[in-house]
Amino acid sequence: MEKIEPGKYVEMVYDLSVVTPDGEELVHKVEPDSPERIVFGVTKGVIVPLEKAIEGLKKGDAFDVKVSAAEGFGPHDPEQVAHLDKSIFEVEGKFDDEYVTVGNYIPMMTAEGYRINGKVLEITDKEVVMDFNHPLAGKDVRFRGTIAEVREATPEELHPAHGGCGGCSGCGSDEDGECGCNDGSCGGCH
Repeated sequence: MEKIEPGKYVEMVYDLSVVTPDGEELVHKVEPDSPERIVFGVTKGVIVPLEKAIEGLKKGDAFDVKVSAAEGFGPHDPEQVAHLDKSIFEVEGKFDDEYVTVGNYIPMMTAEGYRINGKVLEITDKEVVMDFNHPLAGKDVRFRGTIAEVREATPEELHPAHGGCGGCSGCGSDEDGECGCNDGSCGGCH
Protein backbone atom coordinates (compact mmCIF):
# COMPACT_ATOMS: atom_id res chain seq x y z
CA MET A 1 0.00 0.00 0.00
CA GLU A 2 1.37 3.40 -0.99
CA LYS A 3 2.16 6.01 1.63
CA ILE A 4 1.88 9.79 1.37
CA GLU A 5 5.13 11.35 0.20
CA PRO A 6 6.07 14.17 -2.19
CA GLY A 7 4.48 13.76 -5.61
CA LYS A 8 1.68 11.43 -4.47
CA TYR A 9 -1.93 12.17 -5.34
CA VAL A 10 -4.00 12.21 -2.13
CA GLU A 11 -7.71 12.28 -1.46
CA MET A 12 -8.94 12.94 2.07
CA VAL A 13 -12.25 13.39 3.84
CA TYR A 14 -12.44 15.38 7.03
CA ASP A 15 -14.36 17.56 9.43
CA LEU A 16 -12.99 21.06 9.97
CA SER A 17 -13.91 22.63 13.31
CA VAL A 18 -13.15 25.93 14.99
CA VAL A 19 -11.60 25.33 18.42
CA THR A 20 -12.56 27.68 21.24
CA PRO A 21 -12.11 27.53 25.02
CA ASP A 22 -15.74 26.36 25.18
CA GLY A 23 -15.29 23.46 22.75
CA GLU A 24 -15.46 22.95 19.00
CA GLU A 25 -17.85 24.04 16.27
CA LEU A 26 -18.01 22.15 12.97
CA VAL A 27 -17.63 24.66 10.12
CA HIS A 28 -16.94 22.44 7.11
CA LYS A 29 -17.35 18.80 6.20
CA VAL A 30 -15.57 17.15 3.27
CA GLU A 31 -17.67 14.16 2.20
CA PRO A 32 -16.46 10.90 0.60
CA ASP A 33 -18.33 11.64 -2.65
CA SER A 34 -16.35 14.90 -3.04
CA PRO A 35 -12.99 14.42 -1.26
CA GLU A 36 -10.29 17.05 -0.90
CA ARG A 37 -7.68 16.37 -3.59
CA ILE A 38 -4.03 17.42 -3.46
CA VAL A 39 -0.68 16.38 -4.81
CA PHE A 40 1.44 16.11 -1.70
CA GLY A 41 4.31 18.59 -1.71
CA VAL A 42 3.07 20.17 -4.96
CA THR A 43 -0.34 21.68 -4.21
CA LYS A 44 0.22 25.19 -2.94
CA GLY A 45 -1.44 26.59 0.16
CA VAL A 46 -1.98 23.37 2.10
CA ILE A 47 -1.90 24.17 5.81
CA VAL A 48 1.60 23.14 6.97
CA PRO A 49 0.58 21.32 10.20
CA LEU A 50 -2.04 19.35 8.21
CA GLU A 51 0.57 18.44 5.61
CA LYS A 52 2.95 17.27 8.35
CA ALA A 53 0.17 15.25 10.02
CA ILE A 54 -0.70 13.28 6.87
CA GLU A 55 2.85 12.64 5.61
CA GLY A 56 3.57 8.91 5.64
CA LEU A 57 -0.08 7.90 6.06
CA LYS A 58 -1.75 5.27 3.86
CA LYS A 59 -5.24 4.82 2.45
CA GLY A 60 -7.65 4.27 5.34
CA ASP A 61 -5.41 5.90 7.98
CA ALA A 62 -6.94 8.54 10.25
CA PHE A 63 -5.55 11.96 11.11
CA ASP A 64 -6.45 14.47 13.79
CA VAL A 65 -4.54 17.75 14.00
CA LYS A 66 -5.17 21.00 15.83
CA VAL A 67 -3.80 24.10 14.08
CA SER A 68 -3.26 27.47 15.70
CA ALA A 69 -4.52 30.59 13.94
CA ALA A 70 -0.93 31.64 13.27
CA GLU A 71 -0.10 28.34 11.54
CA GLY A 72 -3.47 28.00 9.84
CA PHE A 73 -5.37 30.83 8.21
CA GLY A 74 -3.34 33.59 9.82
CA PRO A 75 -4.31 36.41 12.13
CA HIS A 76 -7.21 38.73 11.38
CA ASP A 77 -5.73 41.67 9.44
CA PRO A 78 -7.53 45.00 9.92
CA GLU A 79 -6.01 46.15 6.61
CA GLN A 80 -8.31 43.63 4.88
CA VAL A 81 -11.43 45.51 6.04
CA ALA A 82 -12.55 47.90 3.29
CA HIS A 83 -14.99 50.81 3.22
CA LEU A 84 -16.55 50.75 -0.26
CA ASP A 85 -18.82 53.30 -1.88
CA LYS A 86 -22.40 52.07 -1.76
CA SER A 87 -22.84 52.88 -5.48
CA ILE A 88 -20.62 49.86 -6.32
CA PHE A 89 -23.51 47.64 -5.25
CA GLU A 90 -26.18 49.24 -7.42
CA VAL A 91 -28.12 47.27 -10.00
CA GLU A 92 -29.97 49.40 -12.56
CA GLY A 93 -29.39 52.49 -10.39
CA LYS A 94 -30.75 50.93 -7.18
CA PHE A 95 -28.79 49.53 -4.22
CA ASP A 96 -29.10 45.72 -4.16
CA ASP A 97 -30.47 45.39 -0.61
CA GLU A 98 -31.68 41.83 -1.19
CA TYR A 99 -28.18 40.49 -1.91
CA VAL A 100 -25.98 42.96 -0.02
CA THR A 101 -26.94 42.30 3.59
CA VAL A 102 -24.93 42.26 6.82
CA GLY A 103 -23.33 38.83 7.27
CA ASN A 104 -23.56 37.85 3.60
CA TYR A 105 -20.45 36.90 1.62
CA ILE A 106 -20.22 38.77 -1.67
CA PRO A 107 -17.88 37.76 -4.52
CA MET A 108 -15.81 40.72 -5.72
CA MET A 109 -12.96 41.24 -8.19
CA THR A 110 -9.60 42.79 -7.38
CA ALA A 111 -8.03 45.38 -9.69
CA GLU A 112 -5.88 42.50 -11.01
CA GLY A 113 -8.98 40.46 -11.91
CA TYR A 114 -8.82 37.92 -9.07
CA ARG A 115 -12.05 36.79 -7.46
CA ILE A 116 -12.22 37.37 -3.70
CA ASN A 117 -15.06 36.91 -1.25
CA GLY A 118 -15.87 39.56 1.31
CA LYS A 119 -18.21 39.49 4.27
CA VAL A 120 -20.53 42.46 4.66
CA LEU A 121 -19.95 43.90 8.15
CA GLU A 122 -21.95 47.11 7.99
CA ILE A 123 -24.09 49.14 5.59
CA THR A 124 -24.38 52.91 6.09
CA ASP A 125 -26.02 55.65 4.02
CA LYS A 126 -22.85 56.07 1.94
CA GLU A 127 -20.76 52.90 2.20
CA VAL A 128 -20.57 49.15 2.64
CA VAL A 129 -17.93 47.89 5.08
CA MET A 130 -16.53 44.52 3.99
CA ASP A 131 -14.04 42.11 5.54
CA PHE A 132 -11.82 40.34 3.01
CA ASN A 133 -9.92 38.26 5.59
CA HIS A 134 -10.23 34.50 5.25
CA PRO A 135 -13.34 33.48 7.23
CA LEU A 136 -11.15 31.39 9.56
CA ALA A 137 -8.48 34.07 10.07
CA GLY A 138 -7.67 34.50 13.73
CA LYS A 139 -9.22 31.16 14.68
CA ASP A 140 -7.67 27.91 15.90
CA VAL A 141 -8.98 24.93 13.92
CA ARG A 142 -8.98 21.14 13.98
CA PHE A 143 -8.87 18.78 11.00
CA ARG A 144 -10.17 15.28 11.81
CA GLY A 145 -10.51 12.74 9.00
CA THR A 146 -9.21 9.83 6.97
CA ILE A 147 -7.13 9.29 3.88
CA ALA A 148 -9.38 8.05 1.06
CA GLU A 149 -6.76 7.51 -1.67
CA VAL A 150 -2.99 7.55 -2.18
CA ARG A 151 -1.43 6.89 -5.59
CA GLU A 152 1.15 8.20 -8.03
CA ALA A 153 0.11 11.57 -9.45
CA THR A 154 -0.48 11.82 -13.18
CA PRO A 155 1.52 14.33 -15.26
CA GLU A 156 -1.60 16.53 -15.47
CA GLU A 157 -1.94 16.53 -11.68
CA LEU A 158 1.74 17.39 -11.23
CA HIS A 159 1.54 20.39 -13.58
CA PRO A 160 -1.34 22.61 -12.45
CA ALA A 161 -0.83 25.10 -15.27
CA HIS A 162 -2.27 22.43 -17.52
CA GLY A 163 -5.18 21.61 -15.19
CA GLY A 164 -5.40 19.24 -12.27
CA CYS A 165 -4.37 19.86 -8.69
CA GLY A 166 -2.56 22.71 -7.12
CA GLY A 167 -4.61 25.75 -7.94
CA CYS A 168 -5.39 26.92 -4.45
CA SER A 169 -5.95 26.01 -0.85
CA GLY A 170 -6.05 26.55 2.68
CA CYS A 171 -10.21 27.02 2.18
CA GLY A 172 -10.61 29.00 2.12
CA SER A 173 -8.94 29.38 -1.32
CA ASP A 174 -9.33 30.14 -6.30
CA GLU A 175 -10.41 30.09 -1.68
CA ASP A 176 -6.62 34.28 -2.10
CA GLY A 177 -5.51 33.95 -5.26
CA GLU A 178 -9.08 32.77 -4.44
CA CYS A 179 -10.32 29.28 -4.85
CA GLY A 180 -13.87 30.35 -4.66
CA CYS A 181 -14.58 28.31 -1.56
CA ASN A 182 -17.36 30.25 0.08
CA ASP A 183 -17.06 28.55 3.43
CA GLY A 184 -13.39 29.23 3.96
CA SER A 185 -11.93 25.83 3.42
CA CYS A 186 -10.05 24.57 0.47
CA GLY A 187 -7.02 22.56 -0.31
CA GLY A 188 -6.62 21.19 -3.76
CA CYS A 189 -8.27 20.18 -6.99
CA HIS A 190 -11.63 21.38 -8.14
